[in-house]
Amino acid sequence: MRKMVEKVDMEKLPKFLPLCHKEAENLDIIFTCSGAASVGKIGHEVGVLLTKAGEAARLCCTTAVAAGSEMHLDIGRRARRVIVIDGCPMKCATKVIQKAGIKIDYSFTITDFGIAKQPTLDISEEDVLKVALAIAEKVGIKLNVKS
Repeated sequence: MRKMVEKVDMEKLPKFLPLCHKEAENLDIIFTCSGAASVGKIGHEVGVLLTKAGEAARLCCTTAVAAGSEMHLDIGRRARRVIVIDGCPMKCATKVIQKAGIKIDYSFTITDFGIAKQPTLDISEEDVLKVALAIAEKVGIKLNVKS
């Protein structure tokens, strides 16, 4: 009996990210707020967009740093640059990274971009893109998006 072979659509396969624990020195490591409000979600989505930009930037787990994961602490310490994106003026992500003794090269707060914190997880793509473009310009990351 002859086996049928399916054709694989390479465009539909997931894009695997660089292994940050192996390549930290070559990467801008991004730590974001994971707050349960609009600006926290925007900050996280900005981190995702910067990671997907095709440049050498990589989102890393802020919660793992807070939990004391040695691997994640090491990633932050070895990173080419550390970028922190907070949602609101409480700056929880910044505090986590500072408390861990990791040097922060760039720190941004979503509310500083004129976006109000709202008790919702419904956010606009326009706000995400606006902030991502501003941060990318400031840190020198080229985004592969149309504005």
